[in-house]
Amino acid sequence: MTLAPETTDLKVQLRLDDEWFTVCDLSALLPGRGVAALLPDGRQVALFRDRAGTLYGIDNRDPFGGAAVLSRGLTGTHQGRPFVASPLLKQRFDLLSGQCLDDETVRVAAYEVRTA
Repeated sequence: MTLAPETTDLKVQLRLDDEWFTVCDLSALLPGRGVAALLPDGRQVALFRDRAGTLYGIDNRDPFGGAAVLSRGLTGTHQGRPFVASPLLKQRFDLLSGQCLDDETVRVAAYEVRTA
């Protein structure tokens, strides 16, 4: 029997240094939508869950505009790679690596994400 993620008590966790940090309930992540979360050091992370249930975490700060808005971006895929497009100037960031797909010199931090 398989349970829908929304009916479980699963927590979303990020790897910070050598430890796992609990960010939110899995039910807070709707497929195709981002959520911003505050980290202990004051940075923000943008969390995403795709329609297949895969979780992603990248810095929420758009390096081009300086605003913490990547969690509000549109998600999609490019050559099989998941990305989020910034709502500011529409640069796309690979959700696995944090690499900007439109400017190879720019990258945001990407985090390992799991449920527990």
